[in-house]
Amino acid sequence: MNQIKNLLIVLTILLLYNCGAKKDILQKTLASKNPNIKRVMDMAVPHEIQIIYTEILRNKNGKVSFKDHIYNLNATNYFYPASTIKFPIAVLALEKLNTIENTSINTEYKIEGNDSKLKFSEEISKVFAVSDNEASTNLLEFIGFDYINQKMEQKGLSPFRLSHRLSGADSSNPLVKSTTIYKEDNTTEIFPSKVNQQPMNLKLNGLQKGSGYLAAGGKLINEPFDFSKRNYYPLETLHNTLKRIVFPENFKESERFKITEKDREFILFSMQNLPKNAGYDPIEYYDGYCKFFMFGDTKKNIPLTVKIYNKVGNAYGTMIDCAYIVDTENKVEFMLSATILANKNGIYNDNIYEYDEISLPFLAELGRQLYLKNKK
Repeated sequence: MNQIKNLLIVLTILLLYNCGAKKDILQKTLASKNPNIKRVMDMAVPHEIQIIYTEILRNKNGKVSFKDHIYNLNATNYFYPASTIKFPIAVLALEKLNTIENTSINTEYKIEGNDSKLKFSEEISKVFAVSDNEASTNLLEFIGFDYINQKMEQKGLSPFRLSHRLSGADSSNPLVKSTTIYKEDNTTEIFPSKVNQQPMNLKLNGLQKGSGYLAAGGKLINEPFDFSKRNYYPLETLHNTLKRIVFPENFKESERFKITEKDREFILFSMQNLPKNAGYDPIEYYDGYCKFFMFGDTKKNIPLTVKIYNKVGNAYGTMIDCAYIVDTENKVEFMLSATILANKNGIYNDNIYEYDEISLPFLAELGRQLYLKNKK
């Protein structure tokens, strides 16, 4: 009996030891005394932080599994998704294109009212390299609001709601313009304009933000800014979108994007491609311009061994990054998504936000510390 009792005591001690030894890596990082992290975590509630960190586990046969660590993750707590909404727009544009014969990522198309021919590969490259708003709108005119909302739900990527464009004077207009596709057999196909469903008001926490906002003409309105008609892309849905692109074999066929392997490789290439390699001015569009994790607070070049496959967004004081970070030389591999709000004066639409002082240092340091903890 004493032997059993002693064995139970030993097992309990071992269990407690292992729990302490395996203390959540994300919790350890967020408890850092580094000022870039500490000043944010000391005021975590007003910064509306949400984080997902995923360990990529590979067995001896190379099969991948995920171990997720989360902080304050809650899809019912609204944050404005900004340009991260362009991620599924780009992927689903290719999915729709794959349903049309004699087309490829290099197919050209034209939007009603615009005489310029566009190329799908170039518009997608712009979306990821510098987060080009107009490029995402050009892709959206081809696929439409209803298409993207329905496809995301079908793949289990919900909750999600796309209700407006990120460029144009009438961004919420449910009418998408007709598009003409120039096929590789020298024929054309016209997709007519279509009126999409009007979005319902969201019913979530935190839709009314701040104490005021600047209306058209710069007039200050002393009322909270209303996000109830805006796009909705919670962090877990965003993170799971990235998982499906990087590791499609981990998901059922019905949950995957219906794109070719060549298309998937192009999406991944575009996600990690730096602006200078996509033809942009390296002074204005430095390496960290759209790489908030690890490099968002510096204009130094990103080492060649580090690849960051990601999509960022920032608007109305909210900053988001969703990334798959790899360094093959140092055997680093993990996924990380986070959102942070920095709007000290509580006024929206005034372009006075603490991105450089608060958000970028936090996201960069968060990425760096998790990178170091993964480095072998």
